[in-house]
Amino acid sequence: MANSKQARKRARQSEGRRVLKASQRSMVRTHIKRVIKAINDGDHAVAMTEFHKAQPVIDRIADKDVLSKKKAARMKSRLNKRIKALAA
Repeated sequence: MANSKQARKRARQSEGRRVLKASQRSMVRTHIKRVIKAINDGDHAVAMTEFHKAQPVIDRIADKDVLSKKKAARMKSRLNKRIKALAA
């Protein structure tokens, strides 16, 4: 347990940040799962729609440093690659 006033404040801030970031990570995972489900169903149009909805969410979370920018770019790239393979 934190002993000083500063350490108690940092602990409070850290907990609040952890809860917020967990919620945001969950939202990103949900969007990705929707895209993957559409890909697995073989529906290119739905997959593209879901991907276009997921892209700004992933970018926004990367800007807030919940995910690294490189990881976000990698996730988008891999999803897009799978959607393009579906169309071919």
